[in-house]
Amino acid sequence: MRYMVTGASGQLGSAVLEQLSTRVAKSDITALVRREAAATALAAQSYGTAVASYDDVEALTAAFKGVDRLLLISGSEVGQRARQHGNVVAAAKAAGVGFIAYTSLLQATVSPMILAVEHKATEEALAASGIPYALLRNGWYSENMLGGLDYAVEHGAMIGASGEGRYASAPRADYAEAAAIVLAGGDHAGKVYELAGDAGYTGAELAAMVAIASGKPVAYADLPPAEYKAALVGAGIPDGFADVLVDSSVRAGEGWLDDQSKTLSGLLGRPTEPMAETVRKAL
Repeated sequence: MRYMVTGASGQLGSAVLEQLSTRVAKSDITALVRREAAATALAAQSYGTAVASYDDVEALTAAFKGVDRLLLISGSEVGQRARQHGNVVAAAKAAGVGFIAYTSLLQATVSPMILAVEHKATEEALAASGIPYALLRNGWYSENMLGGLDYAVEHGAMIGASGEGRYASAPRADYAEAAAIVLAGGDHAGKVYELAGDAGYTGAELAAMVAIASGKPVAYADLPPAEYKAALVGAGIPDGFADVLVDSSVRAGEGWLDDQSKTLSGLLGRPTEPMAETVRKAL
């Protein structure tokens, strides 16, 4: 059996490789990356490697030859991902890949989030391909909430536009382990996994966690979307990405990043890491 992880040098991909190698032989795992330097580094860790970008169907098809089970990790180029993922699916079909697991987004087919559009398109491409597949609809990564942690501790404030909405987040490592479990084998074809942390929290509750962990006062300030975007852009975040962050926060306020099914912990066979623990580690 041959396993491949795309985006294998990224944060999620590298964590999946680590987890997968505890379940199957490293000699059966191929890491797909975009750069030769990344391939060299992974080869030094005894992984098989292949080099191809999501834009190069010919290179992807060659890389996928002989692969039985493929993990398609969603790309990082928002606005290009539907096309790029379509290339991956087409190449996988041409190469005879037997199964694909795809890292999608919570409730992708109905979510109004900006980020959901390309995930929905990818899910449709998978359904049309005829390849057996599973959808790993990942919720929010806990790390996404901690990008401004140093600022929050220094200035005593965290900002957002999510109101009383709850984030059922989990750390990247938990999602990576779930992906490795599904990729390693078992009856997952046709399954849709809505994956999220066991316990949701509001922006105010997150600020309280940071205050406890840091020993300093930290409060949450809920801002109108336009003010939140202005603050993000003022902090140096590019305009387009700021739009995505604001939309995600607003949609979290509407409940689109909350999920109480505990599907993720069910796959893991253990509870997901509590956000308070993730905060403590980050500090």
